[in-house]
Amino acid sequence: DKKPFTMEIIPNFGPVRAFPRGLDICAVLGSKRALEILEEEGDTEYAEYYNQLDNLKEEFSLKTIEEWKQNLYWRWLYALLPLLEENKDTNLPCLMKGFAWIDKELQTVLGSWTELRHDTILYAKQSYTMAGKGMPPKPKLTYGYVEPYPEVYARLEEMMGDLRNNLIALDLASEGIPEKIEEFEELLDKLKIISEKEISNITLNNEEYKLIWDIGRKLESLREFPSEILEKITSDADERMEIVADVHTDVNTGQVLEEGVGSPFNIYVIIDDTRGIRICRGAVFSYYEFKHPMNDRLTDEKWQEMGEKRERPSQPNWVKTFIAE
Repeated sequence: DKKPFTMEIIPNFGPVRAFPRGLDICAVLGSKRALEILEEEGDTEYAEYYNQLDNLKEEFSLKTIEEWKQNLYWRWLYALLPLLEENKDTNLPCLMKGFAWIDKELQTVLGSWTELRHDTILYAKQSYTMAGKGMPPKPKLTYGYVEPYPEVYARLEEMMGDLRNNLIALDLASEGIPEKIEEFEELLDKLKIISEKEISNITLNNEEYKLIWDIGRKLESLREFPSEILEKITSDADERMEIVADVHTDVNTGQVLEEGVGSPFNIYVIIDDTRGIRICRGAVFSYYEFKHPMNDRLTDEKWQEMGEKRERPSQPNWVKTFIAE
């Protein structure tokens, strides 16, 4: 995904935008809303921007399914694409059809992309932390709701299945790993089925509601790998969701572009289905994008410390359509 990030940093002619933005990625992948925000904030008023954008949009739109599935990195991006589609199914809840929800999905894509750029392909802490802070189990069974994107869950399920099979075929799977991956596949399949039922306005059964109610505990169990493996691939900082990654360097200004994920935010949505009208609470990404001195590149530990001291920069202005302070 570096290609979209280099489209306006080469000074061919005219004013040049020294720093790309995460929204450029979304615009290249077809998000009209991302381009609209870029235009509103003056980030398209540079030489050859639209020509470069159109060329990249065409190139990415012509990618075959095989190209999108060439490795885990590309498959991760491929799984996120349905979140950028703005022609939503007519049966989806009204809340998922407005600008606020579209912007929320942009934050989801950019938060996940930030984790991807952070070189954490098998990252588990995001889901675990979100569940622990945003969706704690209740003593009484409640009628929850799954964000209905069956295609996202299907693509992730297929990706994890291929990962498991490849690890086994290459004899790279440590004891217990394939079983954990298979458990995750089963969870994704259930989320896909639940999503399809929600879209069709079919009442979920009690087992499906129990799965939603207990999702935090389920996700926690999926990250319980053998200690000898965790010691090799994790640190204390990995126990928390907050991560940061510098994705672009401008030697002229001596700054880098940082992409960050903070603690999850609570989200409250009004659901009206066969179970009646109710308010459901979940969790969403918190996404940051900012410039920082290149001689002081941030680590996860420093980023987490900045959060504890309330020293983080503000989030992008466009998230204000769905975030209340």
